[in-house]
Amino acid sequence: MIIMGEDAQRVKDKDAQEYNIQAARAVANAVRSTLGPKGMDKMLVDSMGDVTITNDGVTILQEMDIDNPTAEMIVEVAETQEDEAGDGTTTAVAIAGELLKNAEDLLEQDIHPTAIIKGFHLASQEARSQINEVAEGVEPGDSEVLQKVAETSMTGKSSELNKDLLAELVVDTVEAVTVEADDGSYVVDLANVNIETQTGRSTAESELLNGAVIDKDPVQDDMPTEFDEADVLLLDEPIEIEETDVDTQVNVESPDQLQQFLDQEEKQLRQKVDKIVDSGADVVFCQKGIDDLAQHYLSKEGILAVRRTKKSDIAFLRDVVGANVVSDLDSLSSEDLGRASVRRDADDELFYVEGLDEETHGVTLLLRGSTDHVVDEIERGVQDALDVVSTTVSDGRVVAGGGAIEVEVARRLRSYAGSVGGREQLAVEAFADALELVPRVLAENAGLDSIDTLVRLREAHQEDEDTRAGLNVFSGDVEDTFEAGVVEPAQAKEQAIASATEAANLVLKIDDIIAADELSTSGDGDDEGGAPGGGMGGMGGMGGMGGAM
Repeated sequence: MIIMGEDAQRVKDKDAQEYNIQAARAVANAVRSTLGPKGMDKMLVDSMGDVTITNDGVTILQEMDIDNPTAEMIVEVAETQEDEAGDGTTTAVAIAGELLKNAEDLLEQDIHPTAIIKGFHLASQEARSQINEVAEGVEPGDSEVLQKVAETSMTGKSSELNKDLLAELVVDTVEAVTVEADDGSYVVDLANVNIETQTGRSTAESELLNGAVIDKDPVQDDMPTEFDEADVLLLDEPIEIEETDVDTQVNVESPDQLQQFLDQEEKQLRQKVDKIVDSGADVVFCQKGIDDLAQHYLSKEGILAVRRTKKSDIAFLRDVVGANVVSDLDSLSSEDLGRASVRRDADDELFYVEGLDEETHGVTLLLRGSTDHVVDEIERGVQDALDVVSTTVSDGRVVAGGGAIEVEVARRLRSYAGSVGGREQLAVEAFADALELVPRVLAENAGLDSIDTLVRLREAHQEDEDTRAGLNVFSGDVEDTFEAGVVEPAQAKEQAIASATEAANLVLKIDDIIAADELSTSGDGDDEGGAPGGGMGGMGGMGGMGGAM
């Protein structure tokens, strides 16, 4: 009985598992060369010709033209890691790909997927438990360790050249928006942090400012631009003539009638300005437009006005100055205004707005760079550093980087595997092998021998029981990476393992693919990914950005 359409195709059992595993591994292999301080960058060119140069895993995967449903599951691993931990996206994706590679070997030994899934689940739980045991505590005020966390996150990215300064700015930023909760825990509210970028200057000139930075000009040059104590109005209404809801035609028979219309328009604008003046506002940040005549009236009243202020800037200013966003001038009162000091930097053409009330808060990280591409990549690196430092402050645990934690957890998992009965034991051992992908790839990307490096790392952890022994990718030595300043958040490692395991198990549980369109089977089907026969089309492929790899 035929129950499917002519173009539909069905792949079952081992063929389906192989198809899904190869599709997922193709995604993982696309980003593994970016891992670590010596990782390479990718150039991504979208359909509009815009270029992005980065080694940030989640950025690469989001920019790639991926529409294979299995591959998209692995992309979700990176997105989840970014949302929950802020960094470690490449690690999470690489581990997911390696788990599936090792699972494929187990499937060839006729081990049932259910046993592999159970083994991976047990190994994931044990791995996270061991990370917690190995992790070291850190206090929110321990700026030295937090700065190492920030520097580790930025190493290998464009922000690395000035990582000392940028890491210090990141830590100062997080400390500025950290509050202690009633239960004694610490909460970092990154919503109170605004990041602004500026080209044409050195990255070393980046700075942290208390308050907001508005990259706009006053609507008229003769307006005052310095206020020590200003009442600030945030306006979401144009200071312009109100247009009618319907199109109308008016026949004017004399110049006097035309003048009456012009006088009426002028009167409306004057009334709007008078309402602003009556409220006591000294500074107006308007999200919409401001009529030329209204600009003139505001200037005569000694009011600073800025138009076309970005919606995001208005929202941030609301918290900085403690004002309400007014959308109707008829309802404006002095209670809607906020208080701030306002000054203009003529050289940078920026307004600096600092709130005066103790209840208000907000800081701006002003990042500078020579070109748009440079400053964009610096912003991505700093954003990741902000996320990992805030995660560290909230979580209070750190581990040694450079592959140290992965090798240590893998060693402990192999000991744990002996207590796991049945074929699940083999899955636990395969899980341990997958974790050691991290130091192997770190070595490969640094031009070192991955096998020799892994052997030396295992020896260091086995003989000395040194949980901090990791790889120094610059010298090739095995050393105490924690003391060397390579420090990572424990939560990021736990989240990477959890996300990678869930994605791998989800892929392994699929034994039947029913596609509405025909599955492509063209290609070579090499070991670096691609579906059986190499195809990732039909069900979707990695086109578009594929050439950027």
